[in-house]
Amino acid sequence: MSFLRRLKPAYALYNIFQRRRLIHNAVLYKKLGLNKSYFSPISSRDFRNLPATPAGNVPALPARLVQSEAFAVLPAAAQTSLLAFEDNGFAVLPGFFPAERVAAMNAEVERLLSSGEVKFKYRNKLMFAFRHSETLRQAAQDPQLLELLSALLGHEARLFQSINFLSGSEQHTHSDSIHMSTYPLGGLIAAWVALDDITLENGPLHYFPGSHQLPYYLNADYDNEGNALLIGAKDYSEYEAFIESRVQALGLQKQIFLARKGDIFIWHANLLHGGEAHTNKALTRKSMVLHYFSPDHICYHEVTQRPALLG
Repeated sequence: MSFLRRLKPAYALYNIFQRRRLIHNAVLYKKLGLNKSYFSPISSRDFRNLPATPAGNVPALPARLVQSEAFAVLPAAAQTSLLAFEDNGFAVLPGFFPAERVAAMNAEVERLLSSGEVKFKYRNKLMFAFRHSETLRQAAQDPQLLELLSALLGHEARLFQSINFLSGSEQHTHSDSIHMSTYPLGGLIAAWVALDDITLENGPLHYFPGSHQLPYYLNADYDNEGNALLIGAKDYSEYEAFIESRVQALGLQKQIFLARKGDIFIWHANLLHGGEAHTNKALTRKSMVLHYFSPDHICYHEVTQRPALLG
């Protein structure tokens, strides 16, 4: 990583002009006794001497789900999967979106690409497409989905980010918490929407059941904290290698999710997951990844030590 890209003051200067999307953190900083401005760099190091969990009690997951009308109308298989979320770190909602809604979402992505409103970044990612499409926004903020995600999280789940794919991500195993972190830990939840039928040939998701119960592996764990002026110097591939070493040392067992159009795979903030190889390039692998944060948590990006831009 270049020296200029490591400069914390450069990120802070950019954040000064993002007050509307960052000011929510100022109240939480003050409550926690942190001497931080809304634009200040932030990372797990800043929370090292604070309690691991906030004060207050959240009802147990079964009680939260039973109180949910959205949960009550689900098929038995989906209910069972949601009830096992805290043990497994994931849940599956088969056929959550009907075929006509999936078709509408795919048509919207094609329209956005044709118009140039969204463009590929990081090789094959269409970032924040929901900001340009009411159809995608309504899907990402589907009231039943939001209610279920909030029940799983134990807090309000607020949409933060979408990533659309036309091909497999092929991303190495990782935890979302190295990219989108929270204090207290665990204030993020993700949903992956299958917009194609997924086979072994077009890059299915892989995941490690129960891995969310491992420690959250953050900057300090692979010696990438940096200092007062600079973020860590290590390339992201070094984080990936560290995670792979943990997978091997712990003997974690990988599973692969072969989805049908309209299925949703929900995962915990710390679940280790990634994308398998997309071996048949004649096949698309259309999907939409949605990340949600709790507004009761401080949201930030651990690697770059930037507060997350919400709204």
